[in-house]
Amino acid sequence: MEDKIVKTSEISIKVGLNENNLPVAMKWTAPDGSVVDSPAKAMLLSLWDPSENNTMKIDLWTKDMSIEEMKQFFHQTLLTLADTFERATAEHNITEDLRDYCYHFADKMDILPERD
Repeated sequence: MEDKIVKTSEISIKVGLNENNLPVAMKWTAPDGSVVDSPAKAMLLSLWDPSENNTMKIDLWTKDMSIEEMKQFFHQTLLTLADTFERATAEHNITEDLRDYCYHFADKMDILPERD
């Protein structure tokens, strides 16, 4: 039995491009989350296409996103993917492996917080 849709929600992303079609500005809006034209420097969007049995994705970042910001962005995204996968599948062992890799990634990228 399919669930009945009782409400729809929309998330929009505006991407400002330069003359070479490279992103120079991004803003996103999510009215249900009280977000309106909030600036962003990068995005990774993945959608599962059931008819293709494949992931459709868009990866964008603005020209002013620094390498250091990109390292942090990827590290935080990888950690979030581990959390999401564990909530969706209850696969605790593999998500712990992924979190271990995230620590390794942060160590190699020299973005671990300094310890006293």
